[in-house]
Amino acid sequence: MGKTPAEADRYLVPGLVRGLEVLALFTPDAPRLTQAEMAQALGVTRSAVFRVVHTLTELGFLLQEPATGRYALGPALLRLGHGVLPARDVIGVALPVLEGLRDETGWSAHLGVLEGTEVVYLLRVPARRGMRSIVHVGSRLPAASTAMGRVLLAGLEEAALADLYRGGRFAALAKRARTDRARGHVVHLGEFEAGVASAAAPLRDAAGRVVAAINLSAPLEEAPEGQRRAAREAVVAAAAAISRSLGWAGA
Repeated sequence: MGKTPAEADRYLVPGLVRGLEVLALFTPDAPRLTQAEMAQALGVTRSAVFRVVHTLTELGFLLQEPATGRYALGPALLRLGHGVLPARDVIGVALPVLEGLRDETGWSAHLGVLEGTEVVYLLRVPARRGMRSIVHVGSRLPAASTAMGRVLLAGLEEAALADLYRGGRFAALAKRARTDRARGHVVHLGEFEAGVASAAAPLRDAAGRVVAAINLSAPLEEAPEGQRRAAREAVVAAAAAISRSLGWAGA
């Protein structure tokens, strides 16, 4: 049997080696693992990884999902990476939160990113009953006209906004973006799609940059004022929770 790296080099720290081996198990194809799956992948007993997983979790390098007991990469890793986060990782972090948001409110939930002057939808969690959202993963909608798009534009520096929109339109959009940025969310009541209510909030990375947005949407006729207020509060809270998982430490 060959020696492990820690056995072959006396200057290596065995516990650190094992911890890095555990972190390396998490891939786009295996974003969530149980302790048993980690132990099996490393060819060791579950007790051999228990203390390593516990330490990584306590330090924020792993997160445990209470509902499933599975582990995923945590925000401490994102802070080490200076907030650089691939879109697939944002989706992986956001999906269970959006599913919970949909189940809590009964509204459809979405995640989108800014590409030029458009919002590209990367995640769709449709309502279980009633009218479902008309957008699909890959849909592109004008950022300036949608709730998620306004949230994303509000996250830009004015110079970047000026690069996207010229002339008189930039002045109007810059003024609105400042208001949206100060509010921290955007609510639409049929402004883009007639008869549809929507509430959106930004997702931030470890550096505080707006990297995506989420929203909730439902038919206006099924969304009285009390439900709209609850949906707005829920989407803002969910966005903050996702952002914290992405490494954001702001208020």
